[in-house]
Amino acid sequence: MTNPLSRRRTSRRTFLTVAGAGAAAAAVGGSGLLAGCDSTGGNKGPGTTSKEEINKIIPNYIQNTSVKADVPSVTGTAGAVSDPVFLSYPAAPAQTVASTPGAGGTYTTMTPLWGAIPPSSGNSYYDAVNKALGVTLKIQPSDGNNYGNALPPLFAADKLPDWIQIPGWNTGTLNFGSAVAKFVDLTPYLSGSKIEAYPNLANIPPGAWSAGVWNGKLYGLPVYPSNAVFNGAIFYRKDIFDKQGINADAIKTAEDLKALGAQLTSKAAGQYAFGDLFGDDAAYATQLFGFHTKWDQDASGKLVHKYETEGIIAALEWHASLAKAGYVNPADLAGTDQNGKQRFWSGKIVVTADGTGAWNGGDAKSGTAANPSYVRQAFKLLSGKAGQAPSIELQPGAAMFAYLNAKLSDAQIKELLAVANYIAAPYGSKEWLVVNFGAEGDTYTMKDGNPALTESGSKLVATTFQFLVTPPAVTTVGEGFTQVAKDYAAWQADAVKYARTPIFYGMNITEPSQYSSIGQAVKDTLNDVKVGRKPISAFTDAVAAWRKNGGDELRKFYEGIRDKYVTGPSATPGA
Repeated sequence: MTNPLSRRRTSRRTFLTVAGAGAAAAAVGGSGLLAGCDSTGGNKGPGTTSKEEINKIIPNYIQNTSVKADVPSVTGTAGAVSDPVFLSYPAAPAQTVASTPGAGGTYTTMTPLWGAIPPSSGNSYYDAVNKALGVTLKIQPSDGNNYGNALPPLFAADKLPDWIQIPGWNTGTLNFGSAVAKFVDLTPYLSGSKIEAYPNLANIPPGAWSAGVWNGKLYGLPVYPSNAVFNGAIFYRKDIFDKQGINADAIKTAEDLKALGAQLTSKAAGQYAFGDLFGDDAAYATQLFGFHTKWDQDASGKLVHKYETEGIIAALEWHASLAKAGYVNPADLAGTDQNGKQRFWSGKIVVTADGTGAWNGGDAKSGTAANPSYVRQAFKLLSGKAGQAPSIELQPGAAMFAYLNAKLSDAQIKELLAVANYIAAPYGSKEWLVVNFGAEGDTYTMKDGNPALTESGSKLVATTFQFLVTPPAVTTVGEGFTQVAKDYAAWQADAVKYARTPIFYGMNITEPSQYSSIGQAVKDTLNDVKVGRKPISAFTDAVAAWRKNGGDELRKFYEGIRDKYVTGPSATPGA
């Protein structure tokens, strides 16, 4: 598995940072983790928490106003709020923690890391952060690509570290509804007004806490939280559009986009109009054709899976028509993810779909290295057909959470929560600089108004402490790519106006294991149909088999959850 953060937001190391993770949202798939419900809604085990209970359990939200953004957030629909934008780091960073939070304790940690693991011994970055925290956190990054395989043995042997990060997509293999009892119930410490003791944690938006609730208790500390998490965007090469006189703002629908195929395709030059615009399991097609990412309730009150919607049929027919017309790059037709970004940078594809984390200064740097005129831009939200309003499904506010070991004493729990409050200091603060860059003059310097890693820092600094808890997402800029930040902010500010949430938004749902593989045949068929290798009938046949092999029973399972644990109608009536 590649770094899931690349699908959702970019790394702190890049010049534009959308702190908070895309791929993560796609990897979790929008379902929560309500474990232990049978198909009739009866409770067979732990894990269940209703939306009403969640709202009572999560911490109160107290926004930090000590740091002012250059471009403020925009409030949209369904609780979506765009990330604030900082064009440079504040010249006078705010201090959000009055004194050293720790009392000298030593604790073990475990977090994933997608990238080179820095040395633990003699790491001045680790030393600088631990000094500021007043504790010794023994940072132990583990290969993110194999992280899911490393977790079960730790649970089985009861050898969990003091503080561990567990991505939402790994909880299903851990029977987490029961296993979560190995961690600290944070409800007595953080629920409601209790969060006031930890102002930086209180600054984390409410939507980011809900998937950290299990069995009616709060367990998880949010990692990369945001109130505007979307499963990607449709990007185009603005420089190529400008050269060919194409006005991107005139592209409103899928058919408008298709009409560009011939103009943007030159097989002699090795240029194709499109990459894969459908995505894995329809990840990007859901946005374009307005259907949901998993289950939702239609206008009649029936639960409908995305495989059963008219939208996915329309998306398949449309994408297959692009392929049959010769507008899609052969590598994308073959399902080759490798070098996809290079194809976009070099102009071998002009329009592509990707996570919003792909849009950053690092991308601009790589793109302009391949072509000095390179400019990535995203279409404003498109609709499947004329007269249809655009929409975009809001993903969970956090897809990864960190947990404290239940073997810790009350004093140790309070010490680590004080440390978490420091680590969660917002962008623009003194504490954020320490947590993310270490000591100035050693692992980073200020360059053009923004922190930049030194040669030493590039070897020692990695995303580690940030995987224990993270402040709310922001968009930042550095290395001269100011326009990239402004463009991304403008796109997100527009997108939040069309946000929608499915019926089970913010709820943790662990499906019974007997249904774990019934969708694979449909996914495989999708990959063939979307590129024209198989007809639409192959997909409808696969869906019929899916329903017979457990899909209809799975619907009953979700109906039981809806009837017992969901209060109020779906926020998105209609399939």
